[in-house]
Amino acid sequence: MNSKQRMAAAMGGGRVDRVPVMCQLALGHYFLNCGAAGSEIWFDSETFARALIELQQRYGFDGVLVNLPGRPANWRKYLASQRVEDGREVLEWVCGAVTVVPGDDNAQGYGPGRTPLPRVNYASVDVKDPATYRTAGYLWNTWHAPGLWDIPDDAYLGDVGAYPRWFTSALEAAQRLGPEVSVHAEVFSPFTHLMELFGYEQALMALVDAPATCRALLEEFTRIVLAQVKVCGRCRPDAVLVSSAFAGAGFISRAMYREFVMPYEDAVFAAIHRLGTPSYVHTCGAIGDRLDLMAQTCVDGIDTLDPPPLGTVDLARAKADYGQRFFFKGNLDAVHEMLQADDAAFEAAVRRRLEIGMTGGRYILSSACSVAPRVRPQRLIRMVELAQRYGKY
Repeated sequence: MNSKQRMAAAMGGGRVDRVPVMCQLALGHYFLNCGAAGSEIWFDSETFARALIELQQRYGFDGVLVNLPGRPANWRKYLASQRVEDGREVLEWVCGAVTVVPGDDNAQGYGPGRTPLPRVNYASVDVKDPATYRTAGYLWNTWHAPGLWDIPDDAYLGDVGAYPRWFTSALEAAQRLGPEVSVHAEVFSPFTHLMELFGYEQALMALVDAPATCRALLEEFTRIVLAQVKVCGRCRPDAVLVSSAFAGAGFISRAMYREFVMPYEDAVFAAIHRLGTPSYVHTCGAIGDRLDLMAQTCVDGIDTLDPPPLGTVDLARAKADYGQRFFFKGNLDAVHEMLQADDAAFEAAVRRRLEIGMTGGRYILSSACSVAPRVRPQRLIRMVELAQRYGKY
């Protein structure tokens, strides 16, 4: 089987030759281990796609996640200046925005003079007036600095026609460069958009103080995400990940999850299904208490599955209770078992996940969350070697 076939079988419950391996790598890992500058990987779709496939081939992974939207090919024309300052790239744009790119971490966006990007006040937002909530801070999360490009400020993001042709350029480039690789697209959960709109602390307060406003905004964000699913769907990705990082027990209760997450994400999962494409959801941290709620949606798979102490998922129990309902991807502690563990402990952790996960199939070996920037490349190569040796069916 090639990688695309192996991943499709694992996600669909079919017969596989071995457990597939697919880790999401932190962007900083690409910055450190590919030859291109971080700003080139972050802002140039072709460079980003080449980095994805380069490390996929180097490590032997079966899939890649295209977790940045495309950029216009002429993005450099929007630059006013570029320099290195204290080991960080600093990009200043003609619109006044500033992007700082560390050598081993995500790029950070700022307003003119490196002022913080604005957040919306939930007490004064008017859902019927987009001007009250389409701020630079929120749009940066959606488009990764749309003010840099020729996108109308009043473009309605719930309209498929609002998305420029280059929005899927990184996804298309990865598909072209890795024709036998399982290439996955990513969209953000409506709940993630809400968290980014208000800022995390204020968003959690808004759930309590202004639940009706939150529900109205979540409906609007759902329309936006559905449009993005349709745009990505034109490229026929092998799967679509819904990033819902902040929906675990460390942020919200089961009751809030049921009210503010489930119905909106379920609409997104249903739209992905209409494409004939598998869906899965990425939620960090403590989700062991809400796997049953996730099972009430139509999502096909669950990503991360953080084990203690980072999370609350015991893989053996999750497989016993929900192994026929979901495909699972993850459960390796990205900090204690991958970054900090010695080789013996790391290999024992990998073999333990393989032994548990391959029972009944439908398992993809992966780090729980993103592979940290400074995890040694040889460790990831070894991870695939162990899957090839001990993960055969």
